[in-house]
Amino acid sequence: MKPAEDAHALVIHELSKRFGATLALDGASVTIRRGEIHALLGENGAGKSTLVRILSGLTRPDAGTISVFGERARLAGPRAARALGISTAFQEITLAPDLTVQDNLLLDEAPRRLGFVLDRRRARRWTEAALARLDLASVDPQREIRDCPLPLRQKLEIARAIAREPRILLLDEPTSALSVQDVEWLGRRIAELRARGATVLFITHRMLEVRRFCDRLSVLRNGCQVGTFAVDEISQDEVVRLVIGRSLAATFPPAPQPPQRRSPPALEVRGLTVRGRVEGVTFSLWPGEILGVAGLQGMGQSELFHALFGVVPADSGAIAVDGWPVIIASPRDAIEVRIGISLVPEERKTEALALNLSGLENVSLPTLDRFARLGWLDSETERRAVDRVLARVQVHPRALYRPCASFSGGNQQKIAIAKWLLAESRVLLLFDPTRGVDVGAKHEIYLLMREFADAGGAVLFYSTDVLEIVNLCSRVITIYNRRINAELAGETVREEEIMRFALGQGSGAAPEGTA
Repeated sequence: MKPAEDAHALVIHELSKRFGATLALDGASVTIRRGEIHALLGENGAGKSTLVRILSGLTRPDAGTISVFGERARLAGPRAARALGISTAFQEITLAPDLTVQDNLLLDEAPRRLGFVLDRRRARRWTEAALARLDLASVDPQREIRDCPLPLRQKLEIARAIAREPRILLLDEPTSALSVQDVEWLGRRIAELRARGATVLFITHRMLEVRRFCDRLSVLRNGCQVGTFAVDEISQDEVVRLVIGRSLAATFPPAPQPPQRRSPPALEVRGLTVRGRVEGVTFSLWPGEILGVAGLQGMGQSELFHALFGVVPADSGAIAVDGWPVIIASPRDAIEVRIGISLVPEERKTEALALNLSGLENVSLPTLDRFARLGWLDSETERRAVDRVLARVQVHPRALYRPCASFSGGNQQKIAIAKWLLAESRVLLLFDPTRGVDVGAKHEIYLLMREFADAGGAVLFYSTDVLEIVNLCSRVITIYNRRINAELAGETVREEEIMRFALGQGSGAAPEGTA
C-alpha cells in the first residue's frame, strides 16, 4: 500500500453510470481523505444519490474504479460494502415500518444462539447500549417504526448506520427532517466519529451545515465533479454558481414589504385548540402576506397546520376566511371553493403525492369535478389546464404522462404546489416545502411563494431553516409548548430573535387579538 493512497479513505475515479437514456454519472472523480468530514453538493439529478447507491453496494457502475483505504474495491452488494466498513444513512428512510426499533437496528446482524436462534436477551442489551451511546436512551426498543414521528425515524436511520461502527459513513441529506435540536444531536455524533478517526461523506443542500461540520466540499453537476475545495476557501455565491452552472443574483427574492391591511384577513384564527397539541392559537394572515411560523420540532406547528386543513379536528376556537366564519371538518371542506385553503405537507412522497400516478393525475385530483361534463371527464380540457400550471411551476411537460416517482424531489414538490395553484386556493399552507430540495429548486419555490402572495394570495409558511423565514417573511409567529409565544415584525425578524423565542426564552409582542 502506497503512503499517498493510505492517506485517502475513498478514491473514486472516472465513475460512470447510465440508466437507459439518462447518464447519471459521467466520469465523476472524488477523493476523500482519511478521517475528514467531506461534503458532497449538487442539484437533484446531479448524480449524488447514484454515487451513494454505488458506494453502498446497491448499484453497480458501468465504468470507473473505487479504492477504499488504498485497496481497489468491488462493491458487489450491501454486504460487501459493510465488510469494507462502509455504512449509509439514507434520506429516503429504509427502516422497515412494521418492525420494532430493535429489529431494525439489528437487521441482518442479530445475535444468535446455535447459529440460528435469536438471542433475545443479548439483542435487547445490545440495542439498549447502542441507543444510550447515541443519546437515544429514551426510545423504547420495542416501539414499531411506524409509530415514530418523522424526525425520530430519521435519527434512527442515522443511528443504525453509526451503531455498526463504520470506517466510512455516508450521510445522505441527514438533516432534511431534523429540528434545530436534532441537528445539534447529529453534530455531537459527527464529532464522536471524527474523534475515533472515521471518515464521513456528508450529502446536503444546506451550506450552514457544510461550514459547521465539514473540512472540504466537492460539487457534482450533470454527473461530473466540477470542483473540490476547503470549506473556508470558497464563498457561498461561488458554491451556488458551481452547483447550478450559472450565477444566482440572490438566493432569495427581494425583501418582502408588509401587506396592506385594507381588506379582512385572508385567514383569521381565534383561540384554536386541539387538546394536548395546540392551545388557544390566535393570529391573522392577510392577502399578499407570507407569514412565517417558527418552532422546534414537536411544539405544535404540525398539528396547527393539520387542524387548519381539517386533517385533525379542533376542539374549540374559530376560523374565518375573508371575514366569513367557516367550519373545516375535513380536507374536502378546506379546499371547497368558498374556503380555498390548501396544504403542502411535510412528507411529499406519502402525504402530498400518489407517486405511481402521473403528474397530470396528481395535479388535477383535488379539482377533478371541475373537468366533468354530464358525468364524463373532459380529458382535453384537463390536460390543457394542467399543462399551463406545470409550465408556471417550471416542470417539464413530460410530467403530464410520467409517474411522479420518476422525478427529482424538487420537481415532485413543485407538482405538489401546482395542484393547489390549479385549484385557485386563496390560502396556501406550506409545511417545510424545501426539505431535501436542491438550491436551484429552492429558489424556484421561493419565487412561486412570492408570486402567489403578490397576486393576492396568503401563505402560512413553516420551515426548519430559520434563514428562509427571515428572508421570505415580513412577520413571524413563534410557537413554544403548543402556544404562540411571540409575534415578530420588521427589524425584529432576525435569526437570533426567532431562535430565542423558539427556545422559550423571553416574552414577545402579543399576537393580534390576544391582548
